[in-house]
Amino acid sequence: MKDKKMDKRCKWAKDDLMIEYHDREWGLPLHDDRALFEFLILEGAQAGLSWSTILKRRKGYQIAFNNFDASKVAAYGDKEIEKLMQNTQIIRNRLKINSTISGAKALLEIQKDFGSFNKYIWGFVNDKPIINNINQLRDIPTFTRESEEMSKDLKKRGFNFVGPTICYAFMQAIGMVNDHEVGCFRWEEVQNITIN
Repeated sequence: MKDKKMDKRCKWAKDDLMIEYHDREWGLPLHDDRALFEFLILEGAQAGLSWSTILKRRKGYQIAFNNFDASKVAAYGDKEIEKLMQNTQIIRNRLKINSTISGAKALLEIQKDFGSFNKYIWGFVNDKPIINNINQLRDIPTFTRESEEMSKDLKKRGFNFVGPTICYAFMQAIGMVNDHEVGCFRWEEVQNITIN
């Protein structure tokens, strides 16, 4: 039986994994520090690769990085790094692995300063999702003023692999911006759902 929603779905969601991600997660306002950290790290891991490549390894990342528990990841040392470099379930890039660890340390500092990573990160959009009116894929920007500001501040605080384009993809993923095409069945749905 043909999926009736197929004709009303963002065009980039083509295979089963991407469709499931699109239909269940992408663009939902997310406010859990652990999940926010996971998405920021996965978006950074994607640098130079496709999102599909990262999604296929997502479970491996969750296992390898203690389900993105920042306090545990921040304590990783040389032994853990070498083990991760042998882990075929993740992208074995030393810079990206080290970036995850330094990112965990930076996140813990942000939690101390702001009370939560959520409060800090959503401050870039004044705690309210930006609702765009995207008609087709080519209308989606690669970065915005908000993603540039986020990138600059995250770098200042010790994060890596957080350029303006990566930050914008992160903003899309966690619902800070709704870039579903207006004809997509999720465009309106995500505006009425909040995940805590």
